[in-house]
Amino acid sequence: MSQPPEGTERADRLSTLRAAGAAHALLPLRIFLGVTFVYAGLDKLTDSAFLSASGDGSIGDLMRGVRDTSAVPALVDLALKAPVGFAVLLAIGELLVGLAVLAGLLTRLAAAGGALISLSLWLTVSWAVTPYYYGNDLVYLMAWLPLILAGAPYLSLDGLIRSRRSRRTA
Repeated sequence: MSQPPEGTERADRLSTLRAAGAAHALLPLRIFLGVTFVYAGLDKLTDSAFLSASGDGSIGDLMRGVRDTSAVPALVDLALKAPVGFAVLLAIGELLVGLAVLAGLLTRLAAAGGALISLSLWLTVSWAVTPYYYGNDLVYLMAWLPLILAGAPYLSLDGLIRSRRSRRTA
């Protein structure tokens, strides 16, 4: 039997590396968003100043400060009806989204939750930031979109569940 040309073997290895790189391309984004949202949630839950209706660094003062410049003042008004409850809900939402994305469990749903959190923060807290690209909430919103579209097929609980299901049906 004849040996394949030397260049063919190298091209095959390169093709395999490219495929592996493409398959895992969203992993750094998933890790970054997951860690960031876990940190943001924990930071809010452990900050007694933030979890107050008024005072320096409180959610109440933050909401009152952005109310007149937000794109949707009604959202701010809704949060101001129970600022501490809203802050706790926001923090728990960030924590759950971050943990789910890190684990790769229900990743598309978790990414949609992260996108909704980022959208609501963009439309309220960072809407008045000019130029718009200085505000980070819009960037987070856009960063969630690839995970909504692709999920987490590799190195994830979603992938593990999918492979077990396919083995059972095979």
